[in-house]
Amino acid sequence: MSYAATATPHLRAVRALPNHPLDAEPRRVAPPTRPAPALAPEGLLAGLQDGAAVVAALPQSVLPQALLTQLGATANAPLVGYLVLVPAEKAAPAVVPAPVPAPAAGPGTASVRPFVRPAESGISVDLDRRNAYVDGSLLDLTYLEFELLAHLTEHPHRVHTRDQLVHTVWGYGHVGDGRTVDVHVARLRRKLGAAYRDTIVTVRRVGYKYAPVA
Repeated sequence: MSYAATATPHLRAVRALPNHPLDAEPRRVAPPTRPAPALAPEGLLAGLQDGAAVVAALPQSVLPQALLTQLGATANAPLVGYLVLVPAEKAAPAVVPAPVPAPAAGPGTASVRPFVRPAESGISVDLDRRNAYVDGSLLDLTYLEFELLAHLTEHPHRVHTRDQLVHTVWGYGHVGDGRTVDVHVARLRRKLGAAYRDTIVTVRRVGYKYAPVA
């Protein structure tokens, strides 16, 4: 619109111009949006069932080493895992691994023999359960007394020198002499009782042997 001149001589008629774009507050233009990168490969996403979603990518460093080895992952060919959430009602049932049968006992495999009731008469030694019996009654033996009796009864009538018994029963690191064997044999004879103490026979100037009662 225009204004006519009035009594004020120094005023001129001017035309009111519309607001110039430069006079207005500049509008902020949002930068073009880029689509967010996919969290998982399209092939994986396309194969998800309804309601399932990939929520995280797992680097190789947090994956089980046994699984990586099975899948052939290497430093030059790393693998990436993905954490997928699935609705509970659609989740696959847990797979329970079948029990692995115990390997059959071989030449180098130790196996526990079935329990054998001790004989009602004589000396019986249960190596697996580390029990020794006299006429069916359990003996109260120390560790070394049991080892000594077990070794002697396992090789009846074989003569063992004192040095052999020290090395076999006490071990090669034992510091001692034949007197140690004599002391333990005496204690073992007392526990075997009068009826069986003579089954451990002294071989003069050599050592000992076990001679079972006929």
